[in-house]
Amino acid sequence: MQFAKINGVTLHYQVIAAPEGKPTLVFANSLGTDFRIWRDVIVRLVGDCSIVLYDKRGHGLSDANPAPAIIDDHVNDLAGLLDHLGVSGAVVCGLSVGGLVAQGLAFLRPDLVAGMALCCTAAKVGTVERWNERLADVDADGLEVLAPKIMDVWFTPTFHKERPGEIAGYANMLARQPLSGYRGTCEALRDADLRGAAGQIKVPTICIAGEDDRSVPEETVLELARMIPDARYEVIKNCGHIPCVEQPEYFTEVLKAFLADANLA
Repeated sequence: MQFAKINGVTLHYQVIAAPEGKPTLVFANSLGTDFRIWRDVIVRLVGDCSIVLYDKRGHGLSDANPAPAIIDDHVNDLAGLLDHLGVSGAVVCGLSVGGLVAQGLAFLRPDLVAGMALCCTAAKVGTVERWNERLADVDADGLEVLAPKIMDVWFTPTFHKERPGEIAGYANMLARQPLSGYRGTCEALRDADLRGAAGQIKVPTICIAGEDDRSVPEETVLELARMIPDARYEVIKNCGHIPCVEQPEYFTEVLKAFLADANLA
């Protein structure tokens, strides 16, 4: 396992190297998950690109920041980690809050970003009222009680029916995240609004939606694609909020096609 102290926070990360000259892909996770969600994607990319995975603060094996976080904390953490690793000009693939982190990184540190894949995300995710309701539910019931309801949002009914063992596993992943880290990231999402920056993004970008995403609906992802100059847009069918888990093979093909078409491969 690999760890680095970045901005006073210990981050857990993994680097999978590739031959010289291959692009670097950086993966940023969604709320309530750790970097294991990307496993079935990265096994299809090994050798084609260098891969950087990490647990954002408050998740996985990274430190849980006791103070409320803002989106710039997460952005600066990723910037610091890439500086630590000597990585620049990467393609950043961000899911949900990870997509906001990717957008913020492209705006604040454009030297680090050569392209973006923004998955099931937006420039503004949800409303203040929605996030305050989530925080109140977490405080009242805890993540373990809320996990089944969140699984219904993350995954399609078909996934629930056909892969119940995985549903149980991802519910465990969510429930075992540090509560302070989960709350802090909810607060960061509540307060983040990057709509003013989206139109200034200058790198090749693809916005990927899940057809059955109940957290960030496809029309919201399409709205983001329309904000970003020349952004591509793709919908993954039979998929909820976490395409790298529910449709990893198709998701990887979309990612590979984007890299080739944008001359990033």
